[in-house]
Amino acid sequence: MDNQNNPLLPEDDDICVSLDFEDGSQKECEILTIFEADGRDYIVLIPTEEEDDEEIEEGEIFIYRYHEDEEGNPSLEEIQSEEEYEIVEARFEELLDEIDPEKE
Repeated sequence: MDNQNNPLLPEDDDICVSLDFEDGSQKECEILTIFEADGRDYIVLIPTEEEDDEEIEEGEIFIYRYHEDEEGNPSLEEIQSEEEYEIVEARFEELLDEIDPEKE
């Protein structure tokens, strides 16, 4: 999936994924964007609102490393360090500023 020229996916391209957590819980999410930071690809997921789900915190997002194999099958990995997370967070904030430059 290549959206490097469009930092946020258009709404008509909503793609949902199910995140499985270590505690056995699951959360349905939509892909907000995929972007590059420091030579790696990252994916930003935003929880979808479902009737049976617990309440979603405002502004809650999930960010993971994103990879596709030779056949285009996606995989996600957790960000491993605080330093890596800070780099990714800064790049994501830059993308948000590009679509809403007046937001502070």
